[in-house]
Amino acid sequence: MNKILVFLLGLPLGLVLMIYRYKIINFTGKIDWAEQKLGAGGSYTLVIILGMVIWICCMMYALGSFDQLFGFLYNFF
Repeated sequence: MNKILVFLLGLPLGLVLMIYRYKIINFTGKIDWAEQKLGAGGSYTLVIILGMVIWICCMMYALGSFDQLFGFLYNFF
């Protein structure tokens, strides 16, 4: 049940971040760190990267490959 919930909430969240990045940046303002480190338009790039990371991690978790890749970390925490 937990994996289905992550799948149903995480994938649309990642897609919404990527699709509505312009509106999100207009609402929150530009991120100075991203503009400095990633160049002009860095805030938009950071939101796209964040959306892709959320989407990929949720997909990996829902399909079980996240557990296979990072399963060794369960012993530490």
